Amino acid sequence: MATKILDRLTVAASPPAPGGVLPLTFFDVPWLFTGPVERVFFYPYPHTAEHFTAHLLPHLVSSLSAALHRFYPLVGRVRPCPDGGGGYEFCSAGGDAGEGVELTVAESSDDFDELSGCGPRDVARLYALVPQLPRAEDGTFALAAAQVTVFAGRGIAVGVSIHHVACDDSSYMHFVKTWAGQCRVAAGEEHAEGALPPPPFLDRGVVADPEGLAARTLDEMRQLAANGPPPPPPPPPTGPPPKLVIASFALTRDRIDRLKQRVVADGGERVHCSAFTVACAFAWACLARVDGGRADAERRAHLLFSVECRRRLAPPIPQEYLGNCLRPCFVEVGLGELLGGDGVVAAASAIGASVRALDDGVLAGAGGWFHKILSLVPERPMSVGGSPRYGVYETDFGLGRPIKVELVSIDKTPGTVSLAEGREKLAGIEIGVVLPEADMARFSSCFADGLEQLL
Repeated sequence: MATKILDRLTVAASPPAPGGVLPLTFFDVPWLFTGPVERVFFYPYPHTAEHFTAHLLPHLVSSLSAALHRFYPLVGRVRPCPDGGGGYEFCSAGGDAGEGVELTVAESSDDFDELSGCGPRDVARLYALVPQLPRAEDGTFALAAAQVTVFAGRGIAVGVSIHHVACDDSSYMHFVKTWAGQCRVAAGEEHAEGALPPPPFLDRGVVADPEGLAARTLDEMRQLAANGPPPPPPPPPTGPPPKLVIASFALTRDRIDRLKQRVVADGGERVHCSAFTVACAFAWACLARVDGGRADAERRAHLLFSVECRRRLAPPIPQEYLGNCLRPCFVEVGLGELLGGDGVVAAASAIGASVRALDDGVLAGAGGWFHKILSLVPERPMSVGGSPRYGVYETDFGLGRPIKVELVSIDKTPGTVSLAEGREKLAGIEIGVVLPEADMARFSSCFADGLEQLL
């Protein structure tokens, strides 16, 4: 099951990118000391590694180069501002400096069909398909990296890592779909050029910061670091740590509709009842039951998810804006309610209320977001990565729709689930979960029991 590295390429933007410096906005700064968003896209490819190297790889390289010309900030690095003011910025010297994104080319003998399935798999096996972001000795770090892994005679996995400080999921998928579209152009696919996504919008000036939130948040992060690390958690049980597995669960369109009907019937017409709302509520109730026998039913359960703000700002900014434009939403319910027979309804009502509150101003309370998130860490909130809106299964490199897309990086934060549209058109929502093996079995049982109640 070894993964063998065949080559490491530095792919520069072509034509050469202009380079330059971009500031970090207050939407970017909170992600500065986190890590990359990491996805793997699986495609059938019934050819040898030699065929891949001769025919598909050149198109992947040239199309990545063309995509980076549009998304040139991803070629750069994050560095401290040279003025000594304590800020950070994106910096790219442009195409003449030999800058580029590292593309790893690999071959795997692992089981492609199992890795690209939905059942529980050791998450470490998927990380063999995800590139690491190169770091320099001066403390700067690359913003993006890619890996293409061929499974001879079976398939191909395209892994993309982009540091969250560079952009959110909307921009992440905008870049990946641009790369995929350029690959179809390079292969000579008819009408591919006309189907390319529009170019990114790069003007950071559209994100106003009249209250100095970026500087304030960075100061708070520095103060936190100056106080030293938080106290260590209690020592773990003796023995080896449990193996983490990743699995996917489908909420079909008809089950989503039945969940909506139940929530509206029990919660009233005022409940904001979208597919996202009921999918989050259903996953939250299942996760609560995994811990149900080990938790205090009197305490509060917490959920944290992000809402995209591009169209909610005043004035709105273009959907193609390259960067982060997310605000956190905080939801809590009594754990006893979540564990009860109407747990999904209670969760959906609370999530809906949080979404409705955005009507009072999408930036309301922005100065307190960072501390609120930190205060919730000990509570082990469920958090949500991805969204059905981003169309991950529409990413076509000329190989058709992917048969599986996995948001691998959800394993970095315990209690995080991923959401994506279903693999087949009109198929509902796919929920990804990473848990220890025993907990995954309990989650799977709770999920199946919940679906059974919807029949």
